[in-house]
Amino acid sequence: MRNNVIRLSGRIDSSNAAELEKKILDRIEQDSLTDLQIDASRLEYISSAGLRVLLHIKKEVGSITITGVRSEVYELLEMTGFTQMMQIDMAYKKISVEGCEVIGEGQNGLVYRIGHDNVVKVYKNGDALEAIRHEREVARLALILGIPTAISCGIVEIEGGGYGSVFELLNAKSFSEVLIEEPDLMDWCVAEYTDLMKLLHTTEVPEGKLPSMKAQALEWVGRMKDTLPDAYGEKLQRLVEAVPERMTMIHGDLHTKNIVLTEGEVLVIDMDMLSVGHPVFELAQMYNSFIGFSERDPGIILRFQGYDHVTAETFWKKTLFAYLDTDDEKRIEEVQNKARCVSYARLIDWSIRHHGTEDPEACATRDWWREELISLLDQTQTLDF
Repeated sequence: MRNNVIRLSGRIDSSNAAELEKKILDRIEQDSLTDLQIDASRLEYISSAGLRVLLHIKKEVGSITITGVRSEVYELLEMTGFTQMMQIDMAYKKISVEGCEVIGEGQNGLVYRIGHDNVVKVYKNGDALEAIRHEREVARLALILGIPTAISCGIVEIEGGGYGSVFELLNAKSFSEVLIEEPDLMDWCVAEYTDLMKLLHTTEVPEGKLPSMKAQALEWVGRMKDTLPDAYGEKLQRLVEAVPERMTMIHGDLHTKNIVLTEGEVLVIDMDMLSVGHPVFELAQMYNSFIGFSERDPGIILRFQGYDHVTAETFWKKTLFAYLDTDDEKRIEEVQNKARCVSYARLIDWSIRHHGTEDPEACATRDWWREELISLLDQTQTLDF
């Protein structure tokens, strides 16, 4: 088996760069290498002369991957543009989350409290570095645009496998915890939650900075519409296609575990689903979080959020009243039903992808969602509001 790994250690500067380059080029020629993996876990320093060596090597082999790069070396490679010319993976500090409290959960990961001041979001996908970097970038964008969110303190490797992103959150308490421990604060939570929603949904995002939630919704519909009678599947797709495009922000997973109170400030966390689009897509996922997933099994909301389905439904309804600034029950029902059209499409797609088509319980739940969706489509002519 061909070995294309070269290990670097110590310091590379003008005193040894030429000798190192000759050794590596001889190795490339001897083994006829067309790609190279460099293990830099023991590399302490590299000067401009060493950087030139990397450029010459890349010209010879075409493809270089550098792994295990220490933070101080990575900073230099990033500053000089090398991270854009070749794949360079930083070495990350290892931490354990064993025994740590879970304070949040999203579609892609769990948020653990690690010590008094910090939390770490651990991705469910063990090979998630790109996703973590994406979330850090979009969270940074949100912060720049004025959204109160946690500041990332870096990436870590999790003992036992996987990666996470560390955030500073002093004395953090999620709104789920507040609702459980201090139910009298329900209206306060609703007001703060609604203010955050309105801020997100009125924040303009520069073009190309975030993905379109409408495009993602069309993917869900495209995968599941054949489970509906033809006319209904086509109508659902037309309704989603007709939703007006917006360049305002959508969180994408805005439930009460992802809103936290820390040092008197309310922040939104778990930003990996951040996108742009019409608020109907936000409301659809919110409906799923508070009601949709647990409509046939109220125990789900208790296991997920820690409070019961009555609390969840009350919070959802109060939020709709506050968000739409109305006390008109018919208006609330109208907007909720528009959101439900999207929410059931997403639930059916999610269930098929996660449970397949053979699980009897999952099939029964999908049948129920499908009947609800068909009934809604009979009375819905637009998803806009």
